[in-house]
Amino acid sequence: MFEKQIYIERRNLLRTKMGSGIILIPGNGESPMNYSDNTYHFRQDSTFLYLFGLDMPGLFGVIDANTGKDTLYGDDLTLEDIIWMGTKSAMTELAASVGVSYSLPLKQLIIEITGFNQQGASIHFTPPYRAENKLLLEELTDIPVKKLSDHSSLQLIQALVEMRSTKASYEIAEIEKACKTGYNMHVMAMKMARPGVMEHEICGMIEGVAMASGGGTSFPIILTQNGQTLHNHDHSYKLEKGRLMIVDAGAESLLHYASDFTRTIPVGGEFSTKQLDIYTIVLNAINTATDLIKPGETYLSIHLKVAEVIASGLKDLGLMKGDVKEAVANGAHALFFPHGLGHMMGLDVHDMEDYGQIHVGYDREIRPIDQFGTAYLRFGRRLQKDFVITNEPGIYFIPALIEQWASEKINHSFINYEKVKQYLDFGGIRLEDDILVTETGSRILGERIPINPDVVASYISKQ
Repeated sequence: MFEKQIYIERRNLLRTKMGSGIILIPGNGESPMNYSDNTYHFRQDSTFLYLFGLDMPGLFGVIDANTGKDTLYGDDLTLEDIIWMGTKSAMTELAASVGVSYSLPLKQLIIEITGFNQQGASIHFTPPYRAENKLLLEELTDIPVKKLSDHSSLQLIQALVEMRSTKASYEIAEIEKACKTGYNMHVMAMKMARPGVMEHEICGMIEGVAMASGGGTSFPIILTQNGQTLHNHDHSYKLEKGRLMIVDAGAESLLHYASDFTRTIPVGGEFSTKQLDIYTIVLNAINTATDLIKPGETYLSIHLKVAEVIASGLKDLGLMKGDVKEAVANGAHALFFPHGLGHMMGLDVHDMEDYGQIHVGYDREIRPIDQFGTAYLRFGRRLQKDFVITNEPGIYFIPALIEQWASEKINHSFINYEKVKQYLDFGGIRLEDDILVTETGSRILGERIPINPDVVASYISKQ
C-alpha cells in the first residue's frame, strides 16, 4: 500500500466532489475456478484499491459524504481460516492502516445500508462487473441485477474518472516498475523467437517473468504468428521461419499498476522485404504519434493523423490509392488498421473501463466517431499533463474482412484489392509503447523495448 494519508486524501476529495450521499465501494471476493475452494488468483477491485488500498478478499467500503464518516466492512478470521490460509490483522487494524476509523462485520452492511435507504439518502455506486457483487448490490439497493448498470451513479463515475485520469508521481513510479518487468518479458520473447519453438513455450516463459516480479500479468498474454487476429490467445502453433510473431503483453506492479507493450518479431531474426516495408510504416506511425502527444491535443486527432501516416505508407506500396486525407475521412484505412490508437492505463490496463468506456475516453467536447475502425478508439479526449496512455498502431491483413470489402466494393476507389490479395497470408504487425504526457510533450515509460527493425533482427540472430 501507499502511505495511509494518500487514501484519506483520495476519499476526502471524492467526498468533496460528490457533496452528499452514500458511496458504496465493493471489494472483490474469491472467484471459483471449477469448485468453490479452488479459486482463480485473487485480484482486488481497482476502485477499492484506489480508495481503500487493502488487497484482500471479503471487504466492502462505504464513504458517507453527508457526515464525513468512512466505514470498512469485513470479518475477522475464524480458527478454520487461520488453519488453512494463515493469519491477518484484525479488521480494526486493517481499517486504521488506511485511515478508516470505523469497521464492522459484513453482516452489519445490510443493516446499515437499509438504514440509509429508510432515511432517503442518495446511494451511489459504479457499474458492477462481478456476479457476486451484482447480487450483493441488488440486496442492498433493491434494484434488480439487470438494472444495476442503469442505476449506477454518473456523478460518481465522473468524479472518479477526473481523479484517476491524472497520475501522481508515486503512481507513475509504480507504472515504471511494471514497465521494467514488461521490458524483460518482451526481451525474453525475442530471444526465444526461433523456428521450431512452440508459441505456448514462449507464452509460459514470459508469464513466468511477470509472476517472478510479484505482480503477475496485467492481462492474458497475446502471442501469435496469426497476428491478423487482433487479440489472439491461441498459443498452439510451432514457430515457422519467415513468419511474424506478435507479442502483446504487460505486467502489474505489486500495487497492481499496469504496463502494456507490443512488439512484432520475425521468427528466426530476418524480415522479408515485404515484412520490412509494412513494419517501417507501423514504426513511422508509432513514432509520429509519440511526437504529436502533448497537453491540449486530442487523442482522436492524433489517431486520425496516424491513420494518414499508415494510408500514405500503404499508398507508396501500391496497396492504397487516391487522396490520403479523403481515404481516411472515408475510413478506407480501417481495412488495415481496424482499431484505435490506444487507451488510458493505470490501475487497470484499460484504465477505469469498468465505469463505461464512453465516460473514460470521451467527454462533452470529444465524442466518438461512429465509423468502422475509428469507432474502436477507446480514448479520444484532450490530453492533460500526467495522463498515461498507450500508443499502439498496427497494420493487419484479415482475409475475411478483405474478402467482404472487395466483394462489396467498399472504398474501392482508395484500395487496390488486386495487390492487397497478394498479402492474404501476411498476418499483422503491431507496435506499442506506454506514454506519459508531460508538461510540454511526452515520455516513453520504462526503457524502450528494442523496436528498430535492424536492432530487433540482430537481437534475435545472436541467439
